Amino acid sequence: MRTVYVNGQYVPENEASVSIFDRAFLFADAVYEVTSVLDGKLIDFHGHITRLERSLSELGINFKVDADALLAIHRELVSKNNVTEGLVYLQISRGAASDRDFMFPAADVAPTVVLFTQSKSLIKSALAERGQKIVSFADLRWRRCDIKTVQLLYPSIVKNEAAKKGADDAWLVLDGKVTEGSSNNSYIVTRDGTIVTRELSHDILHGITRKAVLKCAAELDLKVEERAFTIAEAQTAQEAFTTSASAFVCPVVEIDGAVIGDGTPGPIAKRLREIYIDANRAAAI
Repeated sequence: MRTVYVNGQYVPENEASVSIFDRAFLFADAVYEVTSVLDGKLIDFHGHITRLERSLSELGINFKVDADALLAIHRELVSKNNVTEGLVYLQISRGAASDRDFMFPAADVAPTVVLFTQSKSLIKSALAERGQKIVSFADLRWRRCDIKTVQLLYPSIVKNEAAKKGADDAWLVLDGKVTEGSSNNSYIVTRDGTIVTRELSHDILHGITRKAVLKCAAELDLKVEERAFTIAEAQTAQEAFTTSASAFVCPVVEIDGAVIGDGTPGPIAKRLREIYIDANRAAAI
């Protein structure tokens, strides 16, 4: 049985509890981060903590981030649960007042802090080896997608709808242009080898893996354009792929029924995946 962390205590998962008045439960008033674990070490931990601080600040959640303390908690959970490969999930809500109220609770209400681990194979991925099939949906999320909140109902809906259509995931479209995937950033590779991904804005999550992969691309002297693209442009691309903390670089081989390239994972996506894993494995803490 897993050990989880709830508000300063390490407890068995079946004994963990949070108030029914917690604002994460009632209002999705919480932020989260997911940090990958390889060889029992954390991938890009400080990048996740920096984004966590920004998310908390954007929502005005009164939680002072102590990176060293959070690192110790992450490491303790990885150790207690014998995680060699997988994920650590961290969630911080605005806390639990004495009753349900749309108004934020008083400043002395403490935020709720929860962490747990998930063991998962990240390096060996059947999906990365065969490539994803993608279908597109209208992007109907709230327009602050740059804040990593737990408001994930719509991404969950489109993932399930994609599965019903025989696809692996969904790409979201706003005003005719792709924003991102349901839980990842989206990319295409044009016929001249240019990597294209949407520029940072309120419309997409500022991905930690995105930043690292674009750095890898620069080190390979690959041209990158940060701009929006359409589904039609993506369907005629040489390659396509997504990035996320839990799937790293994952190739795309079909979009809305159109085969991408020759229908197999492309060389640029595969190379970026290899370099990303090697570089971040070496830098893990």
